[in-house]
Amino acid sequence: MSSLSARQDRIRAFTLLSPAYLWLTVAVFLPLSAMVFFSFLSDVPFGDREWHGTLENYQEFFQTSTYATLLWKSLKLGLMVTGISVLIGFPCAYVLAKVIKGRSREALFLLVILPFWSNSLVRIFSWAIVLRGNGVLDFAANAVLPWDVRINLMFSPTAIVIGLVHSYLPYVILTSYLALQAIDDSLIEAARSLGAKRRTILTRLILPLAAPGILAGAVLIFVPVVGSFMEPRLLGGRRGTYYGTVIEDQFVAVFNWPLGAALSFILLAVVLVILGAFSPILRRART
Repeated sequence: MSSLSARQDRIRAFTLLSPAYLWLTVAVFLPLSAMVFFSFLSDVPFGDREWHGTLENYQEFFQTSTYATLLWKSLKLGLMVTGISVLIGFPCAYVLAKVIKGRSREALFLLVILPFWSNSLVRIFSWAIVLRGNGVLDFAANAVLPWDVRINLMFSPTAIVIGLVHSYLPYVILTSYLALQAIDDSLIEAARSLGAKRRTILTRLILPLAAPGILAGAVLIFVPVVGSFMEPRLLGGRRGTYYGTVIEDQFVAVFNWPLGAALSFILLAVVLVILGAFSPILRRART
């Protein structure tokens, strides 16, 4: 009887999970399989083009130092944006979770998730209006300061970082907020009653308990930022050449899909290696 019940439970679970598995198969695994196939071709298999299997696309990465340089540049950009987002996002999440209550919290939450409600291109061009010469930031600085100020951050690494932080900051705020909400306030009050200082409470109690949320937000930011291409291209101009922009060029401008697919999977492999190297830290944070 128990075996029959267990079998029914497995059938029920499979029935409930089958739409999700079907979606993953259609939307994730099939496109990735096609990209893997393209990465081993000499040319796209469209029309009358002649193609054959080859490893030259992957060899191109190791033979051309520019790709490795741009990959390292993108990794540094991802680390910078992730670090800035965590430094800004965690205090915001703490204020939302432990300090502000009632409708004020709802209003601040609305401001946090507001970037999700706008198109990414709208956000980028809005920053372009703010950061360019004679833009909003330049006008505001000249209206406040008594001397003439010329602020033009457009087409610079600073503009790229600002645009990426604005786009991905909500991720770390939301994940950190959920982790902080799970911390019982009585633990913090008990630490205070025992004479613990604020710095001790933060470093020995709050940060270790909130570490899973912080790390989850950092991963959610780092992975897409490393391969980003829209913000670097529009806010960085000629200085916005990164690994992601090169991959986009292979698909859009050069129409060299095999090389673009190979570069994409090299990026995926590097990111997986980095996450694998930090997996002990992630497991320790969960425990």
